[in-house]
Amino acid sequence: MRGISAAQSIIVREATEMSELARQPGAQDNGCVLSTGRLILRDFNEDDFAAVHAYGSDPLVTQYTDWGPNTPDETRAFLGRAVARRHASPRIEFDFGIVLKTDAMLVGSCGLYVHKPEHREGMLGYVINRHYWGQGIATEAARAVVQFAFEQLGLHRVYATCDTENAASERVMRKLGMRREAHFREHLWQHERWRDSYVYAVLEGEWRTGMPG
Repeated sequence: MRGISAAQSIIVREATEMSELARQPGAQDNGCVLSTGRLILRDFNEDDFAAVHAYGSDPLVTQYTDWGPNTPDETRAFLGRAVARRHASPRIEFDFGIVLKTDAMLVGSCGLYVHKPEHREGMLGYVINRHYWGQGIATEAARAVVQFAFEQLGLHRVYATCDTENAASERVMRKLGMRREAHFREHLWQHERWRDSYVYAVLEGEWRTGMPG
């Protein structure tokens, strides 16, 4: 198992402090729940550790991500940040746990991060436990989050990135009606190799008219 670096230790400590602050009396709760035909998308809580760590520590799941495989401390740090984010006001970062309606199993996550509120732009991300790949879960969850971005948050543009070798993630983006806008060559060093990335995006007007990507 990997040791935790000094920088990672700081992240874990800060995430723990944020989580503790979020639990203080009077902390504002800006929780959010989305529903689709098969899924519930809800905020994470600290009891989700086992399910989140199951996919977050999986080398195959994290093969193309810019994080992971996670140590237990890194998974706890993620959950600490996620719990704290729901108490931010205004809330601009959303980490949704993807839960199956059939058995209440948490099988992945889908996030929306509005890092440029003044430009009404958000970044989409998603990850699924590999035992549930090939069932359209990522597409169904991501579609609900993009709809939330445009219809509830009033965003103008939603974008996502993927490793150019991650064909499954690229298919999800295309199914959402996103268009490829860029190909960045060897711009990230991760998992001991240089990574190329695609950038896909969809505009509010395209989403509303159902324009294909």
